[in-house]
Amino acid sequence: MIKDLLFDLGGVIMDIRRSDCVAAFKALGMEDPECFLGEYVQAGPFGDLESGAISPEEFRMAIRKYLPKETTDEQIDTALNRFLTGIPAHRLEALRKLRKRYGIYMLSNTNPIMWQHDIKRYFQAEGLEREDYFDGMITSFEARTMKPGSEIFRYAIDKCGLNPETTLFIDDSQANLDAAEALGFATMLVPPGSEFDKLLKERGL
Repeated sequence: MIKDLLFDLGGVIMDIRRSDCVAAFKALGMEDPECFLGEYVQAGPFGDLESGAISPEEFRMAIRKYLPKETTDEQIDTALNRFLTGIPAHRLEALRKLRKRYGIYMLSNTNPIMWQHDIKRYFQAEGLEREDYFDGMITSFEARTMKPGSEIFRYAIDKCGLNPETTLFIDDSQANLDAAEALGFATMLVPPGSEFDKLLKERGL
């Protein structure tokens, strides 16, 4: 019996577009941002920021090695936030409705720059805050480890008091789902172009 729902953020709740972020950094003068920016996992300074290994200030310093010297902090942050395109209103509504019947949690590979800027802003679309949609939130930079590593799932279990046997993990990456299944979680894939609320209804949830 499922009691809790553990959601990925990007690609499940929030729409993302990697190509926009790549284009934004190219426009700033970075030659090969594709080398760092992946659909599910980031590399180099981008990955270090997501894993909590470096601070936003250290990230900006590291990124400037690949950018013109006059590039500002604001320009770097704006380019990074271009990865995100928004949250459709019906998904926010679905989260609110689901929270009446389940514990609702979020587990995301993300970074503090996005977290404190556009992610926060998109969740305020209904005049609410992130905390109004979730009973608990786990970010990779806070946990200092990333999906699909098992450590971040163990962190979520400990922080939120989750029981994998009664928790459904929802993600758009099969590698992440496989890692969760190995720890006993029930899982659900959200393929591109699909909606988590419809898939949950198909499962009787």
